[in-house]
Amino acid sequence: MNPIEKLVEEIESQNLWEKELNLTRKEYLKVQGSIDTNLYFIVKGSLRIFIIDEFEEHTIRFGYKNNLIAALDSYIKNEPSDLYIQAIKKTELKVISKNSFNNFIWSSKKYIKMWLEIVNELVYQQMERERDILTKSPVERYKRVLGRSPHLFQEIPNKYIASYLRMQPETLSRIKKS
Repeated sequence: MNPIEKLVEEIESQNLWEKELNLTRKEYLKVQGSIDTNLYFIVKGSLRIFIIDEFEEHTIRFGYKNNLIAALDSYIKNEPSDLYIQAIKKTELKVISKNSFNNFIWSSKKYIKMWLEIVNELVYQQMERERDILTKSPVERYKRVLGRSPHLFQEIPNKYIASYLRMQPETLSRIKKS
């Protein structure tokens, strides 16, 4: 059982989820300029976290079944964020507030350890992604994501994967064919 599954199991056993949300395809969980300090567990469906600059959307991260997702900058700083979180398809979420989650985590060394494992993995993944974007070719970025998260290509439309990989959808299409 991975650390997220263990943590979610503990939250479930203590009945700490504060509410459940159902999002329709393309519905926003969070929009730019808002504060969102909740932590979400994805029961079903998929979401994307992205930003918009003056010319285009840039996908930063995906969330899918049995994963946690948050507007991390807003969660940490309790300030408005430039991030959007949008359902890619019909999505069911369980919600816990930052305050409730922190009370839970700090109630036991076991929970602190689980949370640190999750955060460490998130930081490591983010570092790998930054390195890939800065130093790898489009083909190498594609191969890395395919090797690390093959299910992504069944869950997420190509246009969002292309944005995540920092390439045009046509480039992704050509790479997938070759």
